[in-house]
Amino acid sequence: MLNVSRPHVIKLLEKGEIPHKKVGSHGRILLQDILKYEANFKSDRRKKLDYLAKNAQQIDMGYE
Repeated sequence: MLNVSRPHVIKLLEKGEIPHKKVGSHGRILLQDILKYEANFKSDRRKKLDYLAKNAQQIDMGYE
């Protein structure tokens, strides 16, 4: 769903960026938590891209 590798998802879980529950040796993630993480990630990415585009225009890097 997130189009990332399994090790990356595990790192996100270990960092606490996506809440989860351990059942035995397996982790369980709620769909709503994945969707919330994805929405936050896309929002942050959009803010950062807008910032970069604004700065590129201010220093006249040739982008229109």
